[in-house]
Amino acid sequence: MTTIPAPASVAASRLPASILSPSDTFAHRHIGPSEAEIQAMLETLGFTSLEAFTDKVVPESIRLRRAMNLPKPRAEHELLRDLKATMAQNRICRSMIGLGYYDTITPPVILRNVLENPGWYTQYTPYQAEIAQGRLEALLNFQTMVSDLTGLPLAGASLLDEGTAAAEAMAMCYSIAGGHDESFRRVFFVAADCFPQTIGVVQTRARSMGLDVVVGDPATADFAAIPHLCGVLMQYPAATGAVADPRDIITRAHAAGAKVVVATDLLALTLLTPPGELGADVAVGSAQRFGVPMGAGGPHAAFIATHTEHARRMPGRIIGVSRDAQGRTALRMAIQTREQHIKRDRATSNICTAQALLAIIAGLYAAYHGPEGLRRIASRVHAFARVLALGVTKLGHTVTNTAYFDTLRVKVGPGSVQAVVNAALQRNINLRDNHDGSVNVSLDETTSREDLAKLFEAFNTTGVHAAPAFNADALLSDVRDVLPPALARQSGYLTHPVFNTYHSETEMLRYIFKLMGRDLSLAHSMIPLGSCTMKLNATSEMIPVTWPELGNIHPFAPADQLKGYHKMFSDLEQWLAEITGFAGVSLQPNAGSQGEYAGLLVIRAYHEHRGQAHRDVCLIPESAHGTNPASAVIAGFKVVSVKNTPSGDVDLTDLKAKIAEHRERLGALMVTYPSTYGVFEEHIREICDLIHEAGGQVYMDGANMNAQVGLCRPGDIGADVCHLNLHKTFCIPHGGGGPGMGPICVAPQLVPFLPGHPVSKPVSSGVHATGAVSAAPYGSPSILAISWVYIALMGAEGLRKATQIAILNANYMAKRLSAHFPVLFKGSSGFVAHEFILDVRPVQPTAGITVDDIAKRLMDYGFHGPTMSWPVPGTLMFEPTESEPKAELDRLCDAMISIRAEIAEIESGAADKADNVLKHAPHTMQVVCSDAWNRKYPREKAAYPAAWLRDAKFWPSVGRIDNPYGDRNLVCTCPPMAEYAS
Repeated sequence: MTTIPAPASVAASRLPASILSPSDTFAHRHIGPSEAEIQAMLETLGFTSLEAFTDKVVPESIRLRRAMNLPKPRAEHELLRDLKATMAQNRICRSMIGLGYYDTITPPVILRNVLENPGWYTQYTPYQAEIAQGRLEALLNFQTMVSDLTGLPLAGASLLDEGTAAAEAMAMCYSIAGGHDESFRRVFFVAADCFPQTIGVVQTRARSMGLDVVVGDPATADFAAIPHLCGVLMQYPAATGAVADPRDIITRAHAAGAKVVVATDLLALTLLTPPGELGADVAVGSAQRFGVPMGAGGPHAAFIATHTEHARRMPGRIIGVSRDAQGRTALRMAIQTREQHIKRDRATSNICTAQALLAIIAGLYAAYHGPEGLRRIASRVHAFARVLALGVTKLGHTVTNTAYFDTLRVKVGPGSVQAVVNAALQRNINLRDNHDGSVNVSLDETTSREDLAKLFEAFNTTGVHAAPAFNADALLSDVRDVLPPALARQSGYLTHPVFNTYHSETEMLRYIFKLMGRDLSLAHSMIPLGSCTMKLNATSEMIPVTWPELGNIHPFAPADQLKGYHKMFSDLEQWLAEITGFAGVSLQPNAGSQGEYAGLLVIRAYHEHRGQAHRDVCLIPESAHGTNPASAVIAGFKVVSVKNTPSGDVDLTDLKAKIAEHRERLGALMVTYPSTYGVFEEHIREICDLIHEAGGQVYMDGANMNAQVGLCRPGDIGADVCHLNLHKTFCIPHGGGGPGMGPICVAPQLVPFLPGHPVSKPVSSGVHATGAVSAAPYGSPSILAISWVYIALMGAEGLRKATQIAILNANYMAKRLSAHFPVLFKGSSGFVAHEFILDVRPVQPTAGITVDDIAKRLMDYGFHGPTMSWPVPGTLMFEPTESEPKAELDRLCDAMISIRAEIAEIESGAADKADNVLKHAPHTMQVVCSDAWNRKYPREKAAYPAAWLRDAKFWPSVGRIDNPYGDRNLVCTCPPMAEYAS
């Protein structure tokens, strides 16, 4: 046997310490281009290094010349392990607090295949309807479900939360009553037994709109004696759990000229007469208990429903039925002229982000269970409540609500409230102490016999919390009916086949994947939407979202049960403050639009506190983000527009003139940086100084923060408040149109005014806190874990490089495409920021091709179109993000160059001006495979215009949609199934 001697050098060698470091680091997974690709793009742009390129593009005057003070980047496996340990500090109790938040069972087929599926959560808002038919159908199902259960014919595709929905309904009532007339109907009555968080959000909105809120008992209120009453809000069932017939209240409110809004519970409406049949004008509420985890407050899909005549006053989005170019049924977002981007300061709502993903889950939950299944769930919950009521009565306590659905208000007789609450907590159950000698107990879909046994023990105060001599089954024969016969639901609901077909898991699984297959998402290809930042939503970031430690927590649970959450909140607030250069952060706003609103409210509160409430003018440059004017109006400001120069910069001459004109009333400037035109403005510091010198505050829209992180900071530049779109820069996925988060970061003088909450005060709440802007104190906490993980994985160096690559990718694409289409705006350096605008208007007079034609033709190449006609009509705005590799950037560039060649064929006469691949785009499989083909171009050119499509082809499921037809023939509930196949 031969022994092979070890090399002599082995004994002397020394391994580097780095060899023991984790191998699953993350930054290179998030950043798409390889180092070789980065160098190739730099060479194309004439640079030898990324630092030299950054120095050229980002103005020196705003640069951050130090590393951000953030923890070192973590590896994926160890980070998830440590986060799991942190979240284990949360205590998961059986939640019986109620107030609009309930434990629920997310059907596993929906949990795994929708909530945890990037084919569903990485889609964009369905503006390009031809490649969003699956999501649109799922949202139409949600609307139909809400319409059926509320008894009102028109429902929206979701709102942010129940409090926001109630505030939007108040704005609707005001608008219907004549709105903006200083002397007319500016009073809104709110029932005192509405959810307290809803009352708080409504009061905040009312103050900003100059409305008066009267809180009282609608049963005894004399509406006729309340001058200028525009609307009444009531809760059915009430926060106390009581179920009362509201018909008399509705009749009296209508007699006084007011509209009636009913906040309600969809599960209860399977047993109760719906608001529409009772005479209500608007119904609002939350669909959370339809399979969406509590998540310490969100995200959840709120709903709003009303009568068809109020369609153009409805906030948010409505999905409608239309037809495509071949006359087939096709879905789309209806009445899109209502969008605040278009109406700007004339908008009645600033809602931008919705809760599409959560609405989809709720709609699928209803389809999975069907009408009979939902009624069975509701009847079971109600039966548990009736059994509990009998049991606590036997134990000497009093149930104060004689009629109820799932919630009891129990006046504690023998013993004390605290003793009952403590005994329940010892048994891992949270009750709500009403601080009036009573507790609320809310039951739900997850309630069990064991839960009732523990509750009986907790209420058995005379037996020192021992088990009583009865159990739930023994009481069943003695329970009584408690719902008023006049309120028993008689009408049918969910009769459409979609709610009566997919009740087996096999059928539901196939339905989910059928719909998913009709949608283009980031799982298919790049989505290059300017200002929307469709970047990687990494799996490691998404995994914690569905952990029970995050999902099964009530937002109003005792603080010591949320220790893990509070550690995450604290970390995230510190990190975002460091990233932005600000002193304080509020995580409460649960959308970018809410962040804008909250930031402006903080500015108004600051001025009011200093005795300058008259400062109500908000200057907004034409280059600002599209939601800004609407948010300013909702926050109570008067909008004054500021011009832009031809280069896209704020016109300093016009700005100075507007400041001089409105100096005494100047409250704020809203500026987007880099501008929506995709440029770094050299004089941004001067702009901030001008506003401050005139006594105003600077609001910086954080929509374009993806061009700033690690390179510059809004607080250093001179801004006083900035909201952050966590669903853009910080990786929360768009979910087909929501969820989102929009926390605000503020300078020291604004910290005392950060939002508070009427039920559970956030740690960040200021000493002079503004009112609540969201129903939950921390907005949508469960998805904050996504941004926490992203920042922790990337670290300061990774975040900075991500920003550099986002800017590099945009400039590389702009360089390649500039030879074919003009790039409309560039900074003084000759480069763009992280997004750029292509001017396609020159081809309209030469070829008759519009921006819509190009966007639809891109679908044939397998891409979602970029942002169309905004901020400049007739243009396309691209934002590639840092997550896309060079090969994908090149594919999109090749597609645009190929489309330009197709346009050239029309210009030369080689292609017909009307019958060509652009005018007929997109091409569906049905059209291409049809026996009838009489077009003046070959099928292959229609279907396979690029070589890569032969490897993987995404087919639009419908042809180009007829938008005007859909608005002229407004249908916003599910059409007959036969129409889908027509």
